[in-house]
Amino acid sequence: MSHAGSPATYSTQPSALGVVLDNRLSYVSFGLAWLLCRGVNALTHGDDPVLDLPSAIPASLLVAGLLAGVVVTSVVTARTLRGVRGPDAMVGNLLAASWPIGFGALFLIITALSASLEEQKVHTLMWPTASGLVVGLLYLAGGAVYRDRLQYLLGAWLALTSSAALFLHGAPLYWVLALAGGGSYLVAAAPRTPPPRQGPARQGELRRHPRTAATGTTPVAAAPCRPSGRARTSSLCGRP
Repeated sequence: MSHAGSPATYSTQPSALGVVLDNRLSYVSFGLAWLLCRGVNALTHGDDPVLDLPSAIPASLLVAGLLAGVVVTSVVTARTLRGVRGPDAMVGNLLAASWPIGFGALFLIITALSASLEEQKVHTLMWPTASGLVVGLLYLAGGAVYRDRLQYLLGAWLALTSSAALFLHGAPLYWVLALAGGGSYLVAAAPRTPPPRQGPARQGELRRHPRTAATGTTPVAAAPCRPSGRARTSSLCGRP
């Protein structure tokens, strides 16, 4: 039955909301950055540090690792959204823009706290932990939008472990960030079996009739095909 004034419309563009992004390359880049940067921080802190390095070196490694991860993530997202139009493209662009916005806000907060408290230690303490919190929250949003359970769980893990690490002091704080954070990235990047492909629609499921878009009719569930003496040429059986 057709409904005047409310024609059924179908998008011919792929939907970013209906696919799971292949973030393995992004996870590998962030995981290696987490292990390297937090590991160097752990080796340069404590009562008897293993490495005696200027404080600028671990900080520079942290910034370089974060930038590399953000760039790789942006490239992966841009390739996935290629050819997508309409609201789905807007959602992807807004999520991509959330990364520089989130880290820009974090930079302002840490800089303001350091200036107000007149304590340089704020930078060495907050950047490794708070950056993990920001990334975790962004993954929570991305996992919810793209229906990606793995990304959502990774975001929850990063947000919780990065925040809980603040209860520790010295080298243990950075070891937790390196192993729990970097290790979780590499686990998420491990190869996994893809979900099985969906077969053709079964009886009673919603199917699109080839004349629906042209006539503006509302799709209906396909009726079971029961061939009989007069029904063998019926359109319900897929024949003219």
